[in-house]
Amino acid sequence: MNEKKGITATELTLLIVGSTIGSGAFGITSDLATAAAPGPAMIAWVIVGIGVLMLVLSLNNLSQKRPDLESGIFSYAGAAFGPLGEFISGWAYWLSAWLGNIAFATITMSALGTFFPKVFKNGQNLTSIIIAIILTWILTFLVNQGIESAAFINSIGTICKIVPLIVFVICVILGFKARIFTADFWGNVAQNIKGGPTSVFSQVKSSIIVMMWLFVGVEGASVLTSRARSRSDAEKASIMGLVSLLTIYIVVSVLPYGVMSRAELAAGGQPALGAIMQHLVGNWGAALISIGLIISVLVSWLSWTMLPAESLMLMADDQTLPSSWGKVNAKKAPTRALVITGVLQSLFLFSLLFTSYAYNFAYTLCTAAILISYLLVGIYQMMYSWEHQDWGQFIIGLIATLFELMAMVLSGWKQVMIVSVGFIPGFIFYLQAAKEYHHAVSAKEKWAMGLIAIFAIISLVLVANGTISIN
Repeated sequence: MNEKKGITATELTLLIVGSTIGSGAFGITSDLATAAAPGPAMIAWVIVGIGVLMLVLSLNNLSQKRPDLESGIFSYAGAAFGPLGEFISGWAYWLSAWLGNIAFATITMSALGTFFPKVFKNGQNLTSIIIAIILTWILTFLVNQGIESAAFINSIGTICKIVPLIVFVICVILGFKARIFTADFWGNVAQNIKGGPTSVFSQVKSSIIVMMWLFVGVEGASVLTSRARSRSDAEKASIMGLVSLLTIYIVVSVLPYGVMSRAELAAGGQPALGAIMQHLVGNWGAALISIGLIISVLVSWLSWTMLPAESLMLMADDQTLPSSWGKVNAKKAPTRALVITGVLQSLFLFSLLFTSYAYNFAYTLCTAAILISYLLVGIYQMMYSWEHQDWGQFIIGLIATLFELMAMVLSGWKQVMIVSVGFIPGFIFYLQAAKEYHHAVSAKEKWAMGLIAIFAIISLVLVANGTISIN
């Protein structure tokens, strides 16, 4: 009997790592240092590691048990809560995907500022925004031509992600000093970070949303399992991929506490690793990080330009958006969905003129949105396992659900409230789809949409009166 052709466990692991590492690994250090000292940060890593592991195990289980649900995490929400549940999951995923591209744009412009400081400054002046908008439409055009699947482009991106990180880790290990690392291990010295959290709990809490941004895209592991040589290879690769990601992220984010003080790390700006390399080895180190980051993010940005458009296409295929949203051109690219997403990204980029922490603002909204999709995965994992009396899988789903709920609460209610505003125009299109496909909108669906609309209105009022600030 011939062995099934497909991706081996090692190859799949590399694909998972390459597709998940984006700009976050290059920017986490300053944001994490602002949030926490090394001790609380390490506690947060344990919590996040366990929570993301439960999510990955849930996705693996549902992929095995429900291969008929071809739209992945959207359809899991649909199986649990019907068409509106699938729409909410898919729309949240779409919001997260293009908001993530805003973070890509911001950190790319910041990296260009390393070479052209007078032009790009901190990466969020008017020139930076205009260049970012131009790049957005160039990438949209390329994806519309079907270029996003070129293997060599993804290979370049993976190399540019890993090589600078390896050089960085080597330099940090050589420059590591235990006395700096342990100087304020639990963050008790309040004056280290002006206005920053000081209790261990508050530091752990502040760290979680920073860390969750790094795992946006980890659900791709469940999608890639269908391409594996065997199901056991896929399961093994999912775990190895997650362990590899955790190792990379922990090393990159924790070791720098031993080369610079927490206050210095927090003030480093973006890309954070560039500032640390500048401190350790000088200009060439910062330049290496910036070059690697620019190429890496542009490649990731190319892939993630397709992702939000593809999610809209899948939703149209499942009849939760009008059929016109799913139309593709001769190159099999969803032109209308790409244009809609490109327009929104361009408009949102101008908001970066009004916040001093553009990168942080973009990725917190991105993470808050995708946590909704992840939460619905955990709930369906529980429901399916309860129905089939698979109590081991039920516990995995329970932990995943509790973790996502905790992440949503600890990451801040303000971000979740702001995300609710994005659902209002979506409901209009959902109702259009319901009319087109003759789907009767139930009373429960109307109540759910009404409740989210009330949250959105409250959010707008709170933004208007300054209670919620994008700064």
